Amino acid sequence: MSILITGGAGFIGSHTCIEMQNAGYDVVVVDNLDNSSSKSLERVEKITGKPVKFYKEDVRNKEALRKIFAENEIEAVIHFAGLRAVGESVREPIMYYDNNLINTIVLLEVMNEFGVKKIVFSSSATVYGVATEMPLVEGMPLGAINPYGRTKLFIEHILSDLYIADKDWCVALLRYFNPIGAHKSGLIGEDPKGIPNNLMPYISQVAVGKLEKLHVFGNDYKTVDGTGVRDYIHVVDLALGHVKAIDWPLKNKGCEAFNLGTGNGTSVLQLRDAFVKATGVEIPYVIDPRRPGDPDEVYANADKAKNVLGWTAKYGINEMCEDTWRWQKNNPNGYED
Repeated sequence: MSILITGGAGFIGSHTCIEMQNAGYDVVVVDNLDNSSSKSLERVEKITGKPVKFYKEDVRNKEALRKIFAENEIEAVIHFAGLRAVGESVREPIMYYDNNLINTIVLLEVMNEFGVKKIVFSSSATVYGVATEMPLVEGMPLGAINPYGRTKLFIEHILSDLYIADKDWCVALLRYFNPIGAHKSGLIGEDPKGIPNNLMPYISQVAVGKLEKLHVFGNDYKTVDGTGVRDYIHVVDLALGHVKAIDWPLKNKGCEAFNLGTGNGTSVLQLRDAFVKATGVEIPYVIDPRRPGDPDEVYANADKAKNVLGWTAKYGINEMCEDTWRWQKNNPNGYED
């Protein structure tokens, strides 16, 4: 039996492939490579010594997906596939609704056809919207404030409704906070196409000279140094969370949400300073105006994941910075090197 990983060639997906294989699972990956590279999977195979069965297909292609399910004995699905840049989603909302919602509906239809009713969904802390208190707990009111976040929230509703209609389904909704870092080998890491949307790859590209300086959006937030605070989590910790999460639907029925974060907030400048300390590379920066809609701080309460899944994050900010730098230094142009 295999685990199907949609979007498995991406940043979080490729790291999850490694940890799933290390845990003894066989994995099948489907990815359209819109914002990823098949080289990541070649490197996964190099790290684990195990093959990754890969299909270059769009999850919205129902016939292609049926073929994948027909050719493989799929036990459960981890669903990463989707667009994930907040700013782009504001500029291109229809593209996000089309891609993220339709690919999920097609996937669920095909899963249902083949009697596969266990799924782990890659959700996001963006489903909480602008919360009035911290840390964020799973039972808090939800209310995403941008198209990307709304696609995640809508999909959570779809999966919850599906379970209500058919109690044979088991759904784990994983609400990620801010994944950074890279595999210890330095062979795989975050490789965004174009100018990075996320903070850490922006910092690391400044470090290798691809970008001139870091742009810090706002320094007048009600935080320790005026810059935005987020809950950064090592991508390997996040991947290990999926190993724990896939065990849960394989042994249970239900629909449950879990925060995957460290519970600790780190500001933009604290992360920049930690990177400088960990690498010895100076990161020049400039303060720009705030971006609309950015909250002062966002961090998780991850007690439920600890108590139900037996998962806790174990890596700290320094290791996240060191591992990011090892990847970026060895691969200044990402998978194009």
